[in-house]
Amino acid sequence: MPTKIRLKVHRQASKDKPAYFDTFELPLHANMNVISALLEIRKNPVNIEGKHVPPPVWDAACLEEVCGSCTMNINGRIQQACSALIEKVGVVVGDAYEVTLEPMKKFPLIRDLSVDRSRMFEDLKKVRAWVPIDGSFDLGMAPAQDDHVRHLRYALSRCMTCGCCLEACPQVSEKSEFVGPSAIGQALLFNLHPVGSTLSDERHEYLTSSEGITGCGNAQNCVKVCPKGVPLTFAIAQMNQSTTIFKLKQWMGLVGH
Repeated sequence: MPTKIRLKVHRQASKDKPAYFDTFELPLHANMNVISALLEIRKNPVNIEGKHVPPPVWDAACLEEVCGSCTMNINGRIQQACSALIEKVGVVVGDAYEVTLEPMKKFPLIRDLSVDRSRMFEDLKKVRAWVPIDGSFDLGMAPAQDDHVRHLRYALSRCMTCGCCLEACPQVSEKSEFVGPSAIGQALLFNLHPVGSTLSDERHEYLTSSEGITGCGNAQNCVKVCPKGVPLTFAIAQMNQSTTIFKLKQWMGLVGH
């Protein structure tokens, strides 16, 4: 049975600096995850060559797979570092679990394993992922909602803007304008809201642009890697249908241009 962890960490001071790897060895403890291994390294950042190096930089917050900030490539798979148990993700080599950590590649690098996910929050603005309200006064009881719709909205609301779906999507790249699965899922979420639906025309207008639905190649990688099980392919299919209806109505003069 392995008794050690051999962590190979991508290092890069900034996006313009050369990239390299530092390898660290540390004792294995029961139920260690990737974040706890990185925290151990931070206490004494000495690599296997005996050099004292700057501690690796990464993002983390909740440590409960809720905030989405610790997304990284772990042995080639995009996932959350806080829920990635070493004994599950590591490759056994001799007396150690070997784990290679790399940053997401679809987002601008900040340093080491930390990336800038700002584009995802800008994308939420583009699809108007909010419920418009006028003031904070009591509006009374909300309209009754079908239970199936409520369950769907809950599933869509589990998105934590972690970026896994964009990282896995072959259509999201520097050569493509495609907004990606996450924002489309949030567009459906707010279209299903009784008040949020008042902005549905604006969402449909955006999603029929060059950044919208037509950019999806139906690879379905997004739904496979989503850590929260968000029904992204279903959302894309639903929004594809509703944007088609919207454009037909627009062509017939039933909605504004």
